[in-house]
Amino acid sequence: MKKGKMIIVSAPSGSGKSTIVQWLMQEHPELRLAFSISCTSRPPRGTEQNGVEYFFLTEEEFRERIERNEFLEYEEVYAGRFYGTLKAQVERQLEAGQNVVFDVDVKGGINIKKFYGDRAMSLFIQPPSVEELRRRLEGRGTDTPEAIESRLAKAEYELTFAPQFDHIIVNDDLEEAKQHTLQLVEEFLKS
Repeated sequence: MKKGKMIIVSAPSGSGKSTIVQWLMQEHPELRLAFSISCTSRPPRGTEQNGVEYFFLTEEEFRERIERNEFLEYEEVYAGRFYGTLKAQVERQLEAGQNVVFDVDVKGGINIKKFYGDRAMSLFIQPPSVEELRRRLEGRGTDTPEAIESRLAKAEYELTFAPQFDHIIVNDDLEEAKQHTLQLVEEFLKS
């Protein structure tokens, strides 16, 4: 069986990244896309199952695996609350012929690309402007004004990393952004 490839998708919050990735995975089964299953030190929520949504580790187990250099990328989001991607899990998925999709933050995306080089394609989903991003975040109605300001400041910082990605997709029109992403993924998987 042909070994899978990797597709890294990063974007500032509110750029439409998750919408585009979900569409690709649901509407294009022929691409054999599968999410990389990350680890977290937080407890499962609701109906989450170990090995499905996440691999649930204790904080101690997570720290031990960091020491053994088992992570491709990881982040301590809050004190003692870790998220990360295990190298061995990605390799298992690639060996099974899956094309592994990483829906990760900008720094994680850059680190994964550095690690895998040409075996991975990195995509940066960019909002048309910071003003449009503000409009979308305010339109969601889920964040306080302070949280929106914080997200926008982070987005401005993340946008400075866009040139380090293989391709930048400006999500001005969602349908166009989806088609552009599909075309890039198809070309990469054929190569």
